[in-house]
Amino acid sequence: MLNIALPKGRLGEKVYKLFAKAGYDFPGILDNNRRLVFVNEALDMRCFWVKPFDVPVYVERGTADIGAAGKDILLERNPDVYELLDLEAGKCRMAVAAREDFVDDEERTLRVATEFPNIAREYYAELGREIDIICLRGSLELAPVLGLSDVIVDIVETGTTLRENNLRVVNYFADLSARLIANKSAYKFKKDIITEIIRRLKNGK
Repeated sequence: MLNIALPKGRLGEKVYKLFAKAGYDFPGILDNNRRLVFVNEALDMRCFWVKPFDVPVYVERGTADIGAAGKDILLERNPDVYELLDLEAGKCRMAVAAREDFVDDEERTLRVATEFPNIAREYYAELGREIDIICLRGSLELAPVLGLSDVIVDIVETGTTLRENNLRVVNYFADLSARLIANKSAYKFKKDIITEIIRRLKNGK
């Protein structure tokens, strides 16, 4: 049986619709219920919902053979998996944002609020910029407004929330979307079916 991990939430639903369009459907998966595991015995496949940040964990450790994870999560976690296909769902960008009046004073350490410390650290390391990481979970826009940080590193889709809080994008530095990933061992032993899934997903888009 092939095991598929999908991220709970809006992105996961978009990805599931791509799978269903490609012929891999799991009845009841989009119903309003609390079930997490769905089986299609005819396809010999099992699909389950997990939290977005946990998809690479399930795939890397082999509980899931394949999964769909946001590129942001893959960049942040750097899991030991194969990235097979850009599913082109949930497109957005990673960006640095700050208050409208922000001017970077390179003489002092830059305070960076983010949910993605590894991404932020790598980005600023390439710039040779000394930073102080402030890890937050949600409502990052508040940090520069209240003076907790100088900038934020976050996902930007439309930029509406930034504008409504008098923030601006300083720089976009990564394009993000959902990616199909595979466990390395599963890809070796189940390569035929995984390759077929990739082919049908490509043709179904």
